[in-house]
Amino acid sequence: MRWFGGCAPDGPQITPEGARVLWSEPRLWMMGKWPTPLIRMAKNRTALLAIIGPCAATRQDLTPALTAPDLAQAVGHWPGSYIAVRFTARAVVEIITDPSGACPLYTAQTPNGIVWASSARALASLTGGQIDTGWLASYLWDTAAPADDRSPWKGVRPVPPGHVLTLAAGGGRFTTPWWSPPTPRPRTEALRSLRHALSEGIRARVENTPSATDLGGTDSTTLAVIAARHRPLTAITAHPLGHTEGGDLDYARALRVPGLTKIEFPVEAGHLPFSAGTTPMPATDEPPPSTAVWAMLSAQLRLARAHGTLRHLTGDGGDHLFLASPRHLVDYAHNRRWLPLVRDALAWARLRRQPPGPLITAALRRDTEGIGRPWLARPPWLTANISEPHWRPATATQALIASIRTVARTAHADSQLCDAVGVELHNPYLDGAVLNAVASAPAEARFSAHRYKPLLVDAVGDLLPALHRDRATKGTFTASFHHGLRAHLGRALDLSDGRLAARGLIDPAPLRTTLHAAAMGAETNWSMLLPTLAAEQWLATIDHTPAVRWDTTAPAPVGGR
Repeated sequence: MRWFGGCAPDGPQITPEGARVLWSEPRLWMMGKWPTPLIRMAKNRTALLAIIGPCAATRQDLTPALTAPDLAQAVGHWPGSYIAVRFTARAVVEIITDPSGACPLYTAQTPNGIVWASSARALASLTGGQIDTGWLASYLWDTAAPADDRSPWKGVRPVPPGHVLTLAAGGGRFTTPWWSPPTPRPRTEALRSLRHALSEGIRARVENTPSATDLGGTDSTTLAVIAARHRPLTAITAHPLGHTEGGDLDYARALRVPGLTKIEFPVEAGHLPFSAGTTPMPATDEPPPSTAVWAMLSAQLRLARAHGTLRHLTGDGGDHLFLASPRHLVDYAHNRRWLPLVRDALAWARLRRQPPGPLITAALRRDTEGIGRPWLARPPWLTANISEPHWRPATATQALIASIRTVARTAHADSQLCDAVGVELHNPYLDGAVLNAVASAPAEARFSAHRYKPLLVDAVGDLLPALHRDRATKGTFTASFHHGLRAHLGRALDLSDGRLAARGLIDPAPLRTTLHAAAMGAETNWSMLLPTLAAEQWLATIDHTPAVRWDTTAPAPVGGR
């Protein structure tokens, strides 16, 4: 698994076993295979700078950042998804986290000082290696509910997205925000920023590395078309068992782009959700969203690897950014704009064939979750001692940011999964600059009951053929989940009475009832069920995986100082 970390100045002199040391004073190390484009460093007589992750900045851009009085403002708005680390002669380490949280960062307090890293599980071995049951209980209620100041591991604290972590000699630790939701600007300006952020973020990932993309709906098709402008690549279209035409397949076959090699990947019986898969699941920081489909995902990545791919791009996050629910109704209600509130509520209700009353009521209550996720409910198998999370009232933009940060945090666990196959997983829609561009558009401009993903289409739609630009549907694998659960019901039932039940977090009986009903094809709230099964499997993987071991010797750095 790829991860990185370091120590505070005058902090503990420790390094994970097998690490590649970049700096020795203070420590900065890398674990796993990191291609050169993902690690860039600059230095002068008074400072060291490292940019870790895909970033569109040039080497010339790095030099001014060495002496910039405000590091975050100098480096934080580059397209890509990365962490910036600077060490100065003042014996201060500054670490810049990205606005979306796609590059999570954590700290652990040891007897000798602070250690920081991009892996919470790795740091947990310094703090006792115990799961934070409170975090896990919130996760089971709602994957978006865990508190911002807690991680899945006791003693390991997350650094919030869009913040600067400053570590000084003598034990000083400061966390301050550098990014905040942008002031709304004209839609045309937001569209230009979105086009630049997305195009440059994709270019930074593919131009020097053999890459592949998904090729399914509008989001992944857009990635494929932009990426193919920079280098030849492979595009993979997965399709449900027994479906040889229609849906994503028809659109993928109709796409004609120079440099794009298209591959169709049939989801066979061994790839169905809940299959065991041939590649064991590695231990990750938190339950990965792709746990149920790991057999399919790992097989798809192996197919990409067989075609020479080292990096795979997905469209994750696209729906959350561009397929906006009418959360802006809350803003209308707050500003007493009653006519547009009623107009858009009626339009959405007609589209979804539902009454408008609940939408308007939720808007008046400033309940963005009730509008954006009306299906959200307490899982019936949760035990009574797990209290309901508290969702704070939010504007439409705050709700957008929170949803993207949840997707980015959980997607990081998926990227850790994919390291086991030897393919890097990248999600350009979760880049901080992309989030900043979308959040800068007026909330009502992100919504439409009459057009499909209007911001994305208006920003980059001219790069797509008309057929794909005008598409208003996407493929679905819901039936595959029912088929997979029916085929592997025994395996799923085994997960219902295990480690979560032993911790007093779930009652197995209601969970088994839900599993039986889903296997028979009953309408199922998969967003409620899948995280519980993923958490059970995650705990089992953690129990069978050795903890990260740390070395107190002082290896010589391969770069820096």
